[in-house]
Amino acid sequence: MTKIRTRFAPSPTGRMHVGNLRTALYAYLIAKHEGGDFLLRIEDTDQERYVEGAVDIIYRTLEKTGLIHDEGPDKDGGVGPYVQSERQAEGIYLKYAKQLIDEKKAYYCFCDKERLMSLTHEIEGSDGKKIAVYDKHCLTLSDEEIERNLKEGKPYVIRQNNPNEGTTTFHDEIYGDITVDNAELDDMILIKSDGYPTYNFANVIDDHLMGITHVVRGNEYLSSSPKYNRLYEAFGWEVPVYVHCPLITDENHTKLSKRSGHSSYEDLIEQGFLTEAVVNFVALLGWSPDDNKEIMSLEELISKFDYRHMSKSPAVFDYTKLKWMNGEYIKAMDFDRFFEMAEPYIKKVITRDIDLKRIAAMVKTRIEIFPDIDEHIDFFEKLPDYDTSMYVHKKMKTTEESSLEVLEDVLPLIEAQEDFSNDALYAMLSKYVEDKGVKNGYVMWPVRTALSGKQMTPGGATELMEVLGKEESLLRIKDGIARLKACAG
Repeated sequence: MTKIRTRFAPSPTGRMHVGNLRTALYAYLIAKHEGGDFLLRIEDTDQERYVEGAVDIIYRTLEKTGLIHDEGPDKDGGVGPYVQSERQAEGIYLKYAKQLIDEKKAYYCFCDKERLMSLTHEIEGSDGKKIAVYDKHCLTLSDEEIERNLKEGKPYVIRQNNPNEGTTTFHDEIYGDITVDNAELDDMILIKSDGYPTYNFANVIDDHLMGITHVVRGNEYLSSSPKYNRLYEAFGWEVPVYVHCPLITDENHTKLSKRSGHSSYEDLIEQGFLTEAVVNFVALLGWSPDDNKEIMSLEELISKFDYRHMSKSPAVFDYTKLKWMNGEYIKAMDFDRFFEMAEPYIKKVITRDIDLKRIAAMVKTRIEIFPDIDEHIDFFEKLPDYDTSMYVHKKMKTTEESSLEVLEDVLPLIEAQEDFSNDALYAMLSKYVEDKGVKNGYVMWPVRTALSGKQMTPGGATELMEVLGKEESLLRIKDGIARLKACAG
């Protein structure tokens, strides 16, 4: 069997979109599942869209996500260069375009913009929409006319000579056999007037010369595939296996765009997501394993991935599910790594001299993304203003009156407490609960409310006291008493 070779061929136009990351991931998984090679090729022929520093983003993203390429601009595997502008400089694309011209499978087109804009030749596509197609005007130019135009330096493009009758069928592993009328194909441009190849042409040349066996890309390229096949057939080359990925949409079922705020890998990392969670989530945007397992490492994904189980239907980027998945990864994290990542978020909120590691331990199982830390711990820094109605809890059977009584009772006990560890504090309050003949919550709820001013906290009453310390805890208990007395009138 031929060794599987896949490639990721991004254009350096900015941050890596989630769709591009998925393409890279699927190409990587297909190769690695079968022990094949994963190549990186930089497609920078569209100079107008080139963004400075974008190549570094590509390298950095692949490294951080673990999608390590076997060949690329920095790892020569013998089929380079792996940057299209460098391949362009070597004349690779023009050489193959001229080969097609010699074989009458392509031709020079000297039509200017004015003529092209005036063309009204349209045909109805298979989807019912009108498609503007070139009228093959320059196909009939004589050799003498072509030679004269070239000598005069007249601008030109090179077009593929596609048939306008009959049909072309191509096979995709996900969508099956797709047949289109040749009248829809148009004579697409292979070499632009600036001498650079078009995306479609360069793709075919590079994929063949680099021995790519499986081409993974978004389904927006489905309509271009018949043109690719025509080129492969024109050269007499073997057609690769096509794997077109389904569209990724937002929750409103519209194409995921940059305006969503979470369309790129770096957007998500900046929002506090873990790389491994993002990779896991992206893998499930259009594919699922036989066992429907959802939490998987990259190694598990390599083992389980079968592109034949990919879906045709659009994949919804469910932000809520991504947050849940990220939370599961955070729960499973080694504490030292968690604290290293959480500490900057904690320090944004906490400036007081208290045990930050203890606070981190409290929130580790309660957050889904790191920015969530803020809302869980802000009360440690400063007691928020709160309404005394928060002391009322039907399940705990607490009222404002009972809470005032409890706080006034425990205040001297806390003042007398020398051992301010969680265990000692819990033992002290538990004895009070036992002596009073009430349930735990009857006492712990008002104490915790006074300490935090919040209904939800990452720890219980005595855990909060241990972290806050004796002095601050007493101040907050006294504040709670004052609030309740003022409310009682």
